[in-house]
Amino acid sequence: MPSLPGIPNPVRIFIMKIRSITCFIDPHHPLDDQQLKVAEEFIQMARPTFIEAGYEVQSARLASAPFSGLLHEFTPAELINLAQKLESEAAKRGYDYISLGPACPEQLESYQLVPEALSVTQSTFFSGLMTTHDGKISLPAVRQCAEIIQRASTISADGFANLRFAALANVLPGSPFFPAAYHAGAEPAFALATEAADLAVNAFKQAFSLDEARRKLVDSIQENGRKLTAISKLIEKHTHVRFSGIDFSLAPFPSPELSLGTAMQHLGVPVLGKHGSLAAAAILADTIDQAMFPRVGFSGLMFPVLEDGTLAEHVAENTLGLSDLLLYSTVCGTGLDTIPLPGDTSPDQLTAVLLDLAALATRLNKPLTARLMPIPGKKAGDPTSFDFAYFANSRVMPLRAVPLDRFLATDATISLQSRPNRQS
Repeated sequence: MPSLPGIPNPVRIFIMKIRSITCFIDPHHPLDDQQLKVAEEFIQMARPTFIEAGYEVQSARLASAPFSGLLHEFTPAELINLAQKLESEAAKRGYDYISLGPACPEQLESYQLVPEALSVTQSTFFSGLMTTHDGKISLPAVRQCAEIIQRASTISADGFANLRFAALANVLPGSPFFPAAYHAGAEPAFALATEAADLAVNAFKQAFSLDEARRKLVDSIQENGRKLTAISKLIEKHTHVRFSGIDFSLAPFPSPELSLGTAMQHLGVPVLGKHGSLAAAAILADTIDQAMFPRVGFSGLMFPVLEDGTLAEHVAENTLGLSDLLLYSTVCGTGLDTIPLPGDTSPDQLTAVLLDLAALATRLNKPLTARLMPIPGKKAGDPTSFDFAYFANSRVMPLRAVPLDRFLATDATISLQSRPNRQS
């Protein structure tokens, strides 16, 4: 296709990648061909335009309004029909993956439809909200998410289907990262998700002081943010698909030079999981916060264990555990991501973990997610054996969880106020 006028010159060779160009639409059900045509014309222009500007684009993704609002009947057959048709149409029109958004606490029956839909699709992602529209924790929704994770773990022998499901707490629409992505509103929009851990590794490796390291990272984020925004605004002008922002969460890749774990080591934490790791995570997150760019989604620090070679290595060495990752989520992060767990993990145990995460998200007023991956036949300490280019193999993490009882085993909705700032 012809070049768009005004595309910035290609950036230097050492550069972050675009993990995803994510287009958000309300596809309706039955599918609205006009909405799909808008999405098709958008990606046909957007993907080559970013490539021409010097960015590697790993994937194009299509995120839908929540499926629970699209269905007329809450039956597995109806969701399967919607998922398979949208998956097929999206692939024809240039998209690699789709997200049909979350099951919602206001429609508890929607959660029970997800495992079967996961089992008959290949590139469709789902999620489940654990918090209500007014910010309360729904204990029934938390348990439903745990049930989905346990059931999805048995779809294949390696538990891989849980890559395509996440439990969400306090996550708003518009995040371009999957599985959290979903749309709100009638008008199409798009956002960018970055794979930019290399910016942090490069900035910290070359610096002679902490201040210089942080300044280098802020400068790198802002330089790329300006270029990405300029390109996006041109695409918005020509396609009339609204640009909503960039999620600069510094997503990693399973190699040392693209690892947030490596960046933390360059900050001065030799062994991840030991004391000092929390401070390093806070410093990284705070540095990202200082950068100026149009924000959307998490725009923070994420620790996906199986997508980060250095994190996977320290998990395998038993220095970095699930409780550590929950602790780091208090100062940064997207929560618990690609966590390998024993295959016999029960829904009751998963419920306890998910409730902790939902409480953190609500009390701290931040978005957090959980993508937990029980692996059939594996126990704590066993090696993982995924054959997936975007995973670094590690070991199954132990889970210190027991079933909840009394008040936390009811169908209550829990209201937690964000902690007020009472400094005087």
